[in-house]
Amino acid sequence: MEAERTIPVCYRHPDRETRLACTHCDRPVCWDCVTPAPVGQRCPECARDTGPRIRAVRRDTAPVSMGVIGVAAAVFVLGLLAPAVGRELFLWFGQHNASVLAGDSYRVVTAGFLHAGFTHILFNMWALSAFGPPLEREAGSTAFGGMYLASLLCGGLAYLWLGEPGGFAVGASGAIFGLFGAWTAIAVANRHTVMGQAQLRQMLMLLGINAALPILVPQIAWQAHLGGFLAGFLLGMVWSAVRGQERATVLRAASGYGLAALAWLALLLT
Repeated sequence: MEAERTIPVCYRHPDRETRLACTHCDRPVCWDCVTPAPVGQRCPECARDTGPRIRAVRRDTAPVSMGVIGVAAAVFVLGLLAPAVGRELFLWFGQHNASVLAGDSYRVVTAGFLHAGFTHILFNMWALSAFGPPLEREAGSTAFGGMYLASLLCGGLAYLWLGEPGGFAVGASGAIFGLFGAWTAIAVANRHTVMGQAQLRQMLMLLGINAALPILVPQIAWQAHLGGFLAGFLLGMVWSAVRGQERATVLRAASGYGLAALAWLALLLT
């Protein structure tokens, strides 16, 4: 009978079977022992060891996430108040593939702060405000900034490679889908826990809805969504793999900025 016992037991309550595990040290914990964290959950010891740090970052305003929202909102309002200026911003800073191929590589980044309408910016900034801060607080602003930049660049690169040569795109969607990718990867890594399974179902539902949108709205740059998602998913898997390591924060930042550098190099060589 002992050979058939595959469900682990709580390390503090050996009489309680559980499918939950601490996402920091991987020890099995029951519902009475688990403590929710910004990403995943903690056992009592890990929650106590990281408690002051977690409480401190919860007071943080997630500067990268909030900074991107602030800049994008300011640019959008400027375009509303001064339509002529808005048109010039689109003309000089939107991702026009032909212009990018002619040498205006900067457009791949600047296009991420321009939006084509109220619904466009509302969805992107809502998604950033919902999915960005918890991830930024857990990984650190430096690492989060690298992941956001890498996803933005990979999304723009995918649109350049897979879109029309004369195609034109604006919006932070590539980077936003990078966040979706990172959260999906984290959920996959934590799929053996109840919380991870619930998170994975939520992300798959969200991705399914967004995958259907290009069919209903042909103007959506699905190529940027795909590129950003793959970048975020890759980085999310790396972040999950280094979780708990002594230099996890450094490794997370290095992976994000390393991928961003590779994407930029590919952009220059295209």
